[in-house]
Amino acid sequence: MKKNFKSNRGFTFVELVVGVAVSLVIIIAVYNAYSTIFDVVYTSRAKIDAVDLLNEQMEIIRNMPYSEVGIVDGIPNGVLTHVQTVARGSSVFTLTTTVRNIDDPFDGLFPNDTSPADYKMVEIDADCALCKNFSTVEMTTLVAPKALETASTNGALFVQVFDANGVPIENASVHIENDSVTPPIVIDDVTNAQGMLQVVDVPPGVNAYQITVTKAGYSTDQTYGVTVQNPHPTKLPATVVLQQVTELSFAIDKVSTFSVSSLSNTCSPVPGVHFSLTGSKNIGTNPTVPKYSQSEVTDGNGLLTIPNMEWDSYTFSNTDSVYDFIGSSPISPISLAPNSTQNVELIVAPKNPKTELVTVSDAASGLPLSGVSVELTNGSGVDITQVTGQGFLGQTDWSGGGGQATSTDPTKYFSSDGNVEIDNPAGSITLKKVLGQYVPSGQLVSSTFDTGAQSNFQQLNWNPTNQPAGATVNFQVASNNDGATWNFTGPDGTANTYYTTANQNISATNNGNRYFRYEVFLGTSATSTAPSVSNISFTFTLSCTPPGQVYFSGLSGGSYNLAVSKSGYVTQNIPVTVSSNWQALNVTMQSQ
Repeated sequence: MKKNFKSNRGFTFVELVVGVAVSLVIIIAVYNAYSTIFDVVYTSRAKIDAVDLLNEQMEIIRNMPYSEVGIVDGIPNGVLTHVQTVARGSSVFTLTTTVRNIDDPFDGLFPNDTSPADYKMVEIDADCALCKNFSTVEMTTLVAPKALETASTNGALFVQVFDANGVPIENASVHIENDSVTPPIVIDDVTNAQGMLQVVDVPPGVNAYQITVTKAGYSTDQTYGVTVQNPHPTKLPATVVLQQVTELSFAIDKVSTFSVSSLSNTCSPVPGVHFSLTGSKNIGTNPTVPKYSQSEVTDGNGLLTIPNMEWDSYTFSNTDSVYDFIGSSPISPISLAPNSTQNVELIVAPKNPKTELVTVSDAASGLPLSGVSVELTNGSGVDITQVTGQGFLGQTDWSGGGGQATSTDPTKYFSSDGNVEIDNPAGSITLKKVLGQYVPSGQLVSSTFDTGAQSNFQQLNWNPTNQPAGATVNFQVASNNDGATWNFTGPDGTANTYYTTANQNISATNNGNRYFRYEVFLGTSATSTAPSVSNISFTFTLSCTPPGQVYFSGLSGGSYNLAVSKSGYVTQNIPVTVSSNWQALNVTMQSQ
């Protein structure tokens, strides 16, 4: 007899897991879609609430007496709050109100216009810090008086803000405060596209207006009041005079970073080295008060990062009780450019009082000089001679032509594409002219420079740094230890970038090599102008021997003579008095 069997088999575990996974994917996708929709709806709702709130604020202002339209304790003075927090719907908004007096050019400009406050501009920004994907909403209106103008009994304060190159900075934050009146005047505003903030109808006052200028990611510049520590500030608070314009200029730029390492002369990290760092910009005189002066110390690995530094020239001074500075790379004082990171190596040795550090540089270029004989003598039998390490190599003449592999003749180079003029004018390279017009581009590869040993390359320099409009000068460099393998790269260590400004740090990928070449790329977008280069050089150190520097230690106090000589330069004999445990001397040499 045949039996029928009914299958009761269910889902296997694998099928169950797969089913659950598919379901989760679908559920998550649906959830994300709904979440996105809700976010969009919420953001739109917040925008609508913000616009409604701004319209409401504007209507309130339009119905106020003209004399009350202003910021509490501001200019113009009024009843409005500069910053307030308002809840609307399900959102909390921060409202920032700015009121400016406007001097309309229709009836002339101050000081020719004796009543410069023609009307007021009101600007309100609404921001919601807790709203997702919310961007600031802004609304602006003009408010005019009903009555006729009357002559002003006040003055005007113009604040000009520019960067390190003199370019105006837009949207720089300007804080103006006058505590000499009751109630105090406080203004927080921003510069326009021309880097200018014009405040008119300002009450007169002698050195009454303290001004601070800054911007996110930038340095700060300001006026300084008289204090015990700074009795003679270089930039006093602003003075406003009746019916006159007071204009002050402030310079700010993007902040930079020092990356400092303390090393022995065998390149071993030396931890915990103390030093002081002082900028060349001063905020006071008699006595001199530097804008920046701080004590610093490297960490347990001999490293220190100093961020948020203003562009300036900084001096590194030894304050350590255990070690002396026997050199630095680059040479101190060190120029720090805006928006850059400057690597600094401080070479130290155990104290052996008394120590004299001598730095020798070329007068024309300011670069450290290598191969300089420095002899220290006195009348008591001391006679010590040292030679500065390699400091820089470069080229100022290409008239000898191409075809030279190794840089034995300083007037020659390795190769070019034929579009580079090497001796017109003399001592420069530029683009060739064809039928009276410059060719659009050209390139030249130098001969091989031999640093003498494995080196750490520092910076690439050339002159002139400013070129005609439409003209460009770019570089790539290559280095190796075999004198044959040349892979030209830019500042990021790849062939995709170029050195476009002088004094750029050479990529660390070149460190540890002995041989060096540069390739220069000249270009122009106009046929009537062309770039030119008259000097190309690079700085480097041999291991941890600082460029252009020697030191003498274990000296006795007293008088010495320092003889500094190098072929092609004027020999100098300099009297030196050794009176402290550590001191430094800078020597500048003139070519013959």
